[in-house]
Amino acid sequence: VAEVCKEIAANTNKVFEYTMKANSVAVVTDGSAVLGLGNIGAEASLPVMEGKCVLFKELANIDAFPICLKTQDEDEIINIVKNIATVFGGINLEDISAPKCFKVEQELQDIGIPVMHDDQHGTAVVILAALTNALTVTRKRMEDIRVVVNGLGAAGTACCRMLLAAGLSHLIGCEPRGIVLRGDGQQLRACRTDLAACMTKDRPQGTLRDALKGADVFIGLSVGNIVTAEDLDLMAADRIVFAMANPDPEVPPELAAAHCRIFATGRSDYPNQINNALAFPGIFRG
Repeated sequence: VAEVCKEIAANTNKVFEYTMKANSVAVVTDGSAVLGLGNIGAEASLPVMEGKCVLFKELANIDAFPICLKTQDEDEIINIVKNIATVFGGINLEDISAPKCFKVEQELQDIGIPVMHDDQHGTAVVILAALTNALTVTRKRMEDIRVVVNGLGAAGTACCRMLLAAGLSHLIGCEPRGIVLRGDGQQLRACRTDLAACMTKDRPQGTLRDALKGADVFIGLSVGNIVTAEDLDLMAADRIVFAMANPDPEVPPELAAAHCRIFATGRSDYPNQINNALAFPGIFRG
């Protein structure tokens, strides 16, 4: 083993060839935003991180390890990840609350291995794929549609950025108080790297119901049971609804089915599941 150590000491890139590093991912959380359960802490987050590691192995044959940190200080999280990165070929940030997750991910982009927050980018990739397919079915174009995103946390913000980069022309973003983000694609694309600069959180510009009027697409990344069938009827024809709050979608599937052309949730017990597990194992495999 000393010969291997000497080879790596002479050329640190050989660590990928001679050790477990190339096929290992750390699943890192601080337990601050676990599933729909909120800030439940490091110990209670461990079952979810174990499950995530099983998905890595089953879907991409990657060896993943749960790293549940007993700190929620963003600078300490950044420092810990930088100092354990030697062992891993990639870092999957998981269930870290917004806005802290944005800084943590951004500050870790220079550590020599991929770092991705799957709640942000994994979810956004799957939403874009699902919407691309749905637009094909409904014969609509990305540059023509009006999209409402409800819930501008980690997943919602990443979703907005991804859709704008894909050519979306009109976007409305809502939080609990109402519409806080709206504009055409040119306006929003100018600040898509910092969507917060485009938000007016202290001056809502209408309600979620107002936002839905004439919209082609509703993407819910918020909380359950906040949209009614009557709200959906305010949308344009051939409407597309992605209600992805877990465990309860923004609108119950039993009510929505008759009011939508395409309906999807984040749950595996309903048709058309939109879940970041469809994307992140393959992204890390790459």
